[in-house]
Amino acid sequence: MSDRRRCSVVAVIGAPNAGKSTLVNAMVGAKVSIVTQKVQTTRARIRGIVAEGDAQLVFIDTPGIFSPKRKLDRAMVAAAWEGVDGADATLLLIDAPGWIDGESEKGAAGKSRADASRIIEGLQKADRKAILVVNKIDALPRDQLLKLVQELDKIGIFTDVFLVSAKNGDGIADLRAHLVKVAPPGPWLYPEDQLSDISDRLMAAEVTREKLFLRLHQELPYDATVETESWKETKAGIRIEQTIYVARDGQKGIVLGKNGQTLKAIGKAAREELGALLGAPVHLFIHVKVREGWAEEAARLRQIGLDDIR
Repeated sequence: MSDRRRCSVVAVIGAPNAGKSTLVNAMVGAKVSIVTQKVQTTRARIRGIVAEGDAQLVFIDTPGIFSPKRKLDRAMVAAAWEGVDGADATLLLIDAPGWIDGESEKGAAGKSRADASRIIEGLQKADRKAILVVNKIDALPRDQLLKLVQELDKIGIFTDVFLVSAKNGDGIADLRAHLVKVAPPGPWLYPEDQLSDISDRLMAAEVTREKLFLRLHQELPYDATVETESWKETKAGIRIEQTIYVARDGQKGIVLGKNGQTLKAIGKAAREELGALLGAPVHLFIHVKVREGWAEEAARLRQIGLDDIR
């Protein structure tokens, strides 16, 4: 290892469901952020860490930036912009088909384009440059991609442009190599073998929340969160107790399922992944509680790694 180490903090921003968590996982080469079909899956800033040569890249996977309504939403958007502050590089991830289809200003694609345009305006106001990363390129023909890049490049805030498919891995190596090349001199922020800064308790809650939304992404809205209440290491393994908070009685029944089968399936999937991640048997106990208005409570926001915001 060279004595001349380099380190770069890289903020990854974009509209909800642009593929930020998938990109960070691909850049790190390991799963450090959960990925589901639901937009706004990422709620707090999660750092993914990769060492390559004498450089360390610290990726900040931020929540999607959108028009906030609840305190939870406002805290998520604030966390995203705070991730940009102090970063050595900023990646603006654009959902390529979402941007093209959003020209009609209708439906989910229209909202995705509007959210991305709002982020671009925020970068312009802050006089901040960014690296444009166009994602999901496998979903569009080359001529449409060229049109998209030309349209966005005219804005004048992008130093470089990369075309990637975070899901398939296309273009990831080139983007990573560029970030390593431009990383400024400086000491590493984390040990060489560390892949993320997320705590074990929060990681366990995130894994269960992923399984919850993967199982119920159509039935359950965003009025659900998971907290790790207890973590005990014993000779028999790790005993973890968690609570799923929902906002209404009807949602509790959805999570439980008939005779508790849905919750049982969620717990099984979470337990298996946690066991593999932790390298030890996991004994997972999950409870479901109704807590109306949890998304407005400062204590709940702190539990999921967000700062309280007025």
